[in-house]
This record gives sequence, structure tokens and C-alpha cells, in this order.
Amino acid sequence: MIFHRHRRHSHSVNSMDYYASQSGIRHWNDSYKVISACSILLLCILLNQPVISIAVILTMGFMNVKVNGVSFYDYTGFLKIPVAFLILGSAAVACGISRSPAGDYRISLNWFYLYVTEEGIKQAAELVLKAMGAVSAMYFLALSTPAHELTGVLKKAHVPRIIVELMDMIYRFIFILTEVQGRMKTAAMSRLGYTDFKTSCYSFGQTGGNLFLLSLKKANACYDAMISRCYEGELPFWEEEKQLKIWQVALLAAYEGSLIMLVLILR
Repeated sequence: MIFHRHRRHSHSVNSMDYYASQSGIRHWNDSYKVISACSILLLCILLNQPVISIAVILTMGFMNVKVNGVSFYDYTGFLKIPVAFLILGSAAVACGISRSPAGDYRISLNWFYLYVTEEGIKQAAELVLKAMGAVSAMYFLALSTPAHELTGVLKKAHVPRIIVELMDMIYRFIFILTEVQGRMKTAAMSRLGYTDFKTSCYSFGQTGGNLFLLSLKKANACYDAMISRCYEGELPFWEEEKQLKIWQVALLAAYEGSLIMLVLILR
């Protein structure tokens, strides 16, 4: 008997486009999804209530996992990046420095005191929740709409063509360089390039330098490929007409109306 080990698609970790192409709402109108995500983001910021932020985080997380088909493990992996930045940023809001004892909790560091206040902790927590709500709304858009469809929406919004094309090319190159960097790091690790701090710094520098040279090489190869396909200074994007349905508009209105009603009830 021969057993075959199931291997996950390589793009499931590296590319959001993979999830977007597999999303259960990928056939919805692209402009509608952009407006939905942006309006939910604005509501999360303008209503400025922790309960609204939590509601957006939970509902958008449910949509991303159940509707967009992202595994819970991978979705939490996506959230780790903004959470790390938010924790560092919120620390500046919660903490303060003083030469004399201050705040509700403090640590003496010889020449000064590092302190926090309960109000500062509350503000930092509210800031993190609000930012995570906004990030969840943007992940809903990114995990349900492929990049080339977003460029079509930007063109309809009359964003300058050069900006749209640069955004698309930069987006594509991020994943190309990420894959190359991953292979270079694996090669360095197989040669004990990260055994200690000094060796790690040297390997990091070597990888960075080689990555810069390879990025130039791949950029030239990409341009040659575009020229061979009759590139004349403009990137055409295939656009599919997707009909907007009334029930979809009603669904968005009901969701955003429920958020507003929740704020009014809590007041």
C-alpha cells in the first residue's frame, strides 16, 4: 500500500491572491467589496467604541475564515504582523517618563521613572482594538478580491494610471523577492550560517546584498518578458463584469446599521 502525503499549496502561506481566488464571494462586485471594507473601516474609527471594534474584529474574522476560506491558523498568522507593530506603538501611549514618582504604576531606573497610568492603559487598549478592527476590514478586502481586480476598481475611481501600474508591479515583486529570500536563508541555514549572533549578522548582510543584485536581475527579466509580449507603456488588466445585487446592498446596510444601533443602545 502506498501512502501519499498531502501537501498544501505553496501559495497558501505566501500569497493572499491564492485565498482571494478561492473566496466564496470572489464573484461579488469588486467596487461593492471595496466600498464595504472602506465604510466598515471608517465606522470602526468614527464610532470610536471598544465594543464596536470588537464586533468588527469578530465579524470580519468570521467572514475571512468561513466565507473567504482562510484557515484559522493562517489567519492568525496574518494578524501577528500588525499586532506586533500595534503593541510597540501602544506602549508609547501607555507609558511615560518622569524624573519624579508619577503614575499609578512605576519603575525606578536610577535617573528617571518609567510609569504607566490606568487611563493610559485604557487608551492604549482602545487604540489597539480600533486598529485591529480596521486591519480586519482590510483583510476582508484583500482575502476576497484579487490584486488585478483592485486595480480595475482604482482605474474606475480615476486614479492615475502610472500609480495603479506601479502598485501592481510592486505587489507582485514583494512575493517574488520573499520567495527568493526564503530560499537564500534556507541555504545559509544548511551551511550553519545562523549558529551565533556574529555569524547571523554576517549571513544577514550577505543575503541582503545578494537579494539586491537578484532583484535587479529579476526586474530586467520581467521587463524583457513584457517587451516580448508587446508592452507599449501600458499594462492592460482583464476585468470581469459582476452584477451588484440588491440583497448585497441590503446586507451591508443592515450590518452597518446594527453597528450604529449598538452604539446608541450602549449610550
